Amino acid sequence: MPKNQPVVSRLAPTPSGYLHLGNAVNFVLTWLLTRQAGGTLHLRIDDLDRTRLRPAYLDNIFRVIDWLGIDYDHGPSGPDDFLRHHSQLLHLPEYNRLLRRMAQQPGLVHASTRSRTNGTETLVSLEMPGAAWRAHVPVGTKISFQDACQGESSVPLGALMPDFVIRKKDGVAAYQITSVVDDLRLGTTLIVRGLDLQPSTAAQLWLAAQLSEAAAFNTSRIQFYHHALLTNASGQKLSKSQQRPLDAGVLGQAQGQQAVFRAVAELLKLPAEAAGSLQALQKQLALGNLT
Repeated sequence: MPKNQPVVSRLAPTPSGYLHLGNAVNFVLTWLLTRQAGGTLHLRIDDLDRTRLRPAYLDNIFRVIDWLGIDYDHGPSGPDDFLRHHSQLLHLPEYNRLLRRMAQQPGLVHASTRSRTNGTETLVSLEMPGAAWRAHVPVGTKISFQDACQGESSVPLGALMPDFVIRKKDGVAAYQITSVVDDLRLGTTLIVRGLDLQPSTAAQLWLAAQLSEAAAFNTSRIQFYHHALLTNASGQKLSKSQQRPLDAGVLGQAQGQQAVFRAVAELLKLPAEAAGSLQALQKQLALGNLT
């Protein structure tokens, strides 16, 4: 982190399934890095995907946090408090304001409809109902930044995400926009994500560079830490979309919290004894002085 800049981070789950081992590892890793730096931790729940949200999934977030033995400084105390005072629905005007500013930039945004049957795309007016808004990333665009875990990183955004969605066809702001707005509102200075989200980080940095209102979302103010992903027995990354009807997520993990702590210790390359408890992880991380 830049000198004299306070560490502010967040847990940012989505209530679209039961949290799995990878989610829990990210929670503990974020908590450890934030607490070691004497920073502030927010709980930010991304709930704009209303089609997948279930009360049980929302409740599961709080249960997993309690089960892991971690805490946070700001955020909802439970599902009811979240829905009343912290839902992303309460911030729709902020997201829409940034979307309108994007749309005002010549050549930056286009609207389209895509056929599910043959994949063809039709460009339409931005005012067309049912059309998604997409950001136009120039060919050859690369976003480079210093990753606290991966080192110097360069993401070929123009090749990987040349026209990513910023407003979904239902008219609601998409993840790349909402994440930037939310992190600016929280004053986030440390973002801990899985390595699969490096392209999203690049997209958000590019978005913020287009608008003066979002200029504070940049690598001089925010440190990014993209950790390696956990995989299942067949080598696939863990995903909520793979869950079966009776899958309880990480709370059904046979080895309990130990599986989480062991995975975190391995990611941080800490001694085996660090996997014994949350306190042991803290102690070994402090001794290693990794941040």
